[in-house]
Amino acid sequence: MLDKMVLGRYVPLDSFVHHLDPRMKLIFVFLMTIVIFFANNVITYLLLIAVILIALYASELRLSFLIGGLKPILLLLVFTFFMHIFWTKGGGTVFRLGFLTVDRNGVEQGIFITLRFVLIIFLTTIMTLTTSPISLTDAMETLFRPLRKLKIPVHELALMMSIALRFIPTLMDETQKVMRAQMSRGSDMTTGSAIKRLKAIVPLLVPLFVSAFKRAEDLAVAMEVRGYRGDINRTKYRRLNWRLTDTLTLLTIIPITLLILYYRN
Repeated sequence: MLDKMVLGRYVPLDSFVHHLDPRMKLIFVFLMTIVIFFANNVITYLLLIAVILIALYASELRLSFLIGGLKPILLLLVFTFFMHIFWTKGGGTVFRLGFLTVDRNGVEQGIFITLRFVLIIFLTTIMTLTTSPISLTDAMETLFRPLRKLKIPVHELALMMSIALRFIPTLMDETQKVMRAQMSRGSDMTTGSAIKRLKAIVPLLVPLFVSAFKRAEDLAVAMEVRGYRGDINRTKYRRLNWRLTDTLTLLTIIPITLLILYYRN
């Protein structure tokens, strides 16, 4: 399951979305996340699904690849779905199981809220798959630059966020290797009671934490040896270029929002 984690990975392709300015992608994802929370019925969610499919087609990514990336958080989605089913009341009882009752509003809210999470995950995943970590760092630093007047270390914060994002697939791969090594030595992490499986995870956490700290230390030493000093007197090798296509793509958020608000009511 861990090898299906796609968040933080970058797929170098020659698509329309890949060539868009990373600043535009960040702004678009931020605004679309807000718009997604306005959806409240079948029509609005179908419109949002259509937007995601268009973005997926423009990025030349496979839908099966994104669906496979949901597996690591499938338990969270199922938990969210059932929480709304059993706790949201109204609209008439669908069925009753002992002291538990499932109402129509609970089923609808469970489907809509879970779908909302899926859409947000798909949207952010498309952004990370089509944007390199370096470009994301430059985009975040540029957008948050006004905060430097408040003595906020924008460059350092953007760098930390980019490194953390980049380390997600690395740590997942490392976890997979350690699990296979432990299983080859006779460790069983997939069967038995919940307590037994939790005890089997302990030998997995120790080498994983050691490896993570070792990678962080190696990265810190490498940056220090190369004379890295944050944002002091640094020039840009790669300059971001906002083009007309970025402006037109960002403006598509306006008709999307208007359609969502219209069909919402």
